[in-house]
Amino acid sequence: MPKNTSAAAHLRRLLELLAAGAPAEDFGAVATEARRSGAGADDLAEIEQATQAALRVHSALRQHQRREAELTALFDTAGDLAALRDLDAVLRSIVRRARMLLGTDTAYLTLPDEEAGDTFMRVTDGSVSVLFQNLRLQLGEGLGGLVAQTARPYATPDYRTDERFHHTHSIDAGVLDEGLVAILGVPLLLGSGSGGKVIGALFAADRTPRTFSPDEVALLCSLANHAAIAIDTAKAMTDARVALAELAEANAVIRERSAAMQRAEESHDRLSDLVLRGGDVADVAAAVADLLRGDVTVFDAGGWPLTETARGADPAGGSA
Repeated sequence: MPKNTSAAAHLRRLLELLAAGAPAEDFGAVATEARRSGAGADDLAEIEQATQAALRVHSALRQHQRREAELTALFDTAGDLAALRDLDAVLRSIVRRARMLLGTDTAYLTLPDEEAGDTFMRVTDGSVSVLFQNLRLQLGEGLGGLVAQTARPYATPDYRTDERFHHTHSIDAGVLDEGLVAILGVPLLLGSGSGGKVIGALFAADRTPRTFSPDEVALLCSLANHAAIAIDTAKAMTDARVALAELAEANAVIRERSAAMQRAEESHDRLSDLVLRGGDVADVAAAVADLLRGDVTVFDAGGWPLTETARGADPAGGSA
């Protein structure tokens, strides 16, 4: 019979695994090894209790680490949003973080096309299929169309066989070409409650079956909220730039018209003063040429020139 290994040695091994951040399956191997080594019933019971405790601590640590990574990503996303310069760059960052945090093969974001009345792929990360990247979905079609229609998150461990969704040839062909199986989609919402408006959807997807946890759904919803704010902020900034451009154009027209009116008033006053002071046709022609910055010729009723004056010229023939 093999020599017994002390329970203390196995307990130390559990602590070493915990400190090293070993995968959960390694903890169960400690009790298996203790049985092989011929440990007594009391020692086995103690080792199994310690293993369960170690697994609980391991799970809590992993959860804290994941939560820390999530908060860091949300903080970074908020920083990107605060320094918003390029909407596409911000959306790519959000989609990339969604893929990284959920550990999925792909992530993507869709936006509505109000003119076409459907939704289209705006940003993808990890996608390899051109067919998938150019997919368009009507409201209610596929998982994404249902998310956009109901403003609720949806997840499936295997989209290909999930009958909850309205499958279409084009959507199924794109999903098949991308090789996607498990898909999680959440709405991009502006506002809350019944007054909330869906302005798009954010997705994370795997090429193998997978069940998405409630924590993962909540994380993707948080990222989607940031994406919604980014889109709304960018739209507001674009509208503001357009309004400022239109205002500048209107101000330029007003200034131009005001200057023209001022010139007209000055011309009227100058010509009136010239006539009142007894100026003749040549004097008036010279004044008009100067005001118009050009040449003026005055003709009589028969079409013969009475006087011809160039801008800046003295009607008597000298220089002005």
